[in-house]
Amino acid sequence: MNERENLLRTIHFELPDHIPVTFHINGSCWHHYPQDALQDLMEAHTLLFPDFKRSPVPVVVEHPPYALADQLFTDPWGCVWETKDDGIIGTVIKHPLESWDGFDNYVPPDPDKTTHWGPIDWNEQPKDNGPAISQRCLPNGEIGHNHTWLKLIDIRGYENVIYDMADGEPRLYRLLEMLENFNLGLLDNYMTYVGIEWIGFAEDLGMQTGPMLSPEHFRKYIKPSYSRLMKKARDTDVIVHVHADGDLRQLMDDILECGVQVINLQDLVNGIDWIQKKLAGKICVDLDIDRQCITRFGTPAMIDDLIREEVEKIGSKEGGLMMIYGLYPDIPFENVKAVMDAMERYTDYYR
Repeated sequence: MNERENLLRTIHFELPDHIPVTFHINGSCWHHYPQDALQDLMEAHTLLFPDFKRSPVPVVVEHPPYALADQLFTDPWGCVWETKDDGIIGTVIKHPLESWDGFDNYVPPDPDKTTHWGPIDWNEQPKDNGPAISQRCLPNGEIGHNHTWLKLIDIRGYENVIYDMADGEPRLYRLLEMLENFNLGLLDNYMTYVGIEWIGFAEDLGMQTGPMLSPEHFRKYIKPSYSRLMKKARDTDVIVHVHADGDLRQLMDDILECGVQVINLQDLVNGIDWIQKKLAGKICVDLDIDRQCITRFGTPAMIDDLIREEVEKIGSKEGGLMMIYGLYPDIPFENVKAVMDAMERYTDYYR
């Protein structure tokens, strides 16, 4: 069974051969960890890094312009970003519509010329641009992190958006319409130029405890746009994947009603038992393995126990479970190895 068939079987609960697993190394890790040691681990874990070839010279990562330390970056919407560590996407320090005064002259970007992050030539768009190894077996794309809810925050500022929603600000609807039209344009271009079979919608909706906006406001302002975007993808048989960090429990029913087929959420923030009860066996879970607690402060044995528990409670031989771990600086190196070991060990747990 090749990776394409295995992934599709996982999503549709059709007895995959193994659990698709992805270990994503953030670009900042290459200047935080010893490079030889990191490459040793990648070389030793061929299941996670099947195409890895060791670099004979020091690895120099070409970070995107929005992830360069101490270099302000202005995105196509006019939001000004700043980060303090190469490879880590920072925060917006200037919101172009912090005041509505400039809204009448505000011009949205053109999806034929740019993504949410910068210029694109759709004729040159690669067909394997997905961030996760497990989905590169399908032509895929991603609308872009911060596409609707978070883009509102980028443009207006968090508190302003919350007040806008509470006040029923009419200009907020017009701004949402701009965002939806832009996102629909991106989706059209991915379909036309890439021939996608998988599309990712990524933006965080939760905080450490509870959602970033009320369920009522999500339902009123965000869900309708999500539903139209995802319906357009589903109508052409494109698999819909949604990533959202944070505590999603109060929003989950509404998120799923938008047409999601694969949901990527954090494990411990939402709770393994809650995920098992609410989602296991009902929708494909792309589980985001903890980066805050156990892999940061625990032992290798605790990491193995965590991943085994998740596989046992959320996975099944029928499918419906994918797993991803994102490595960022400050995870103890022995724990990096432990995560890699456990992901490879339990990928064929149900075989």
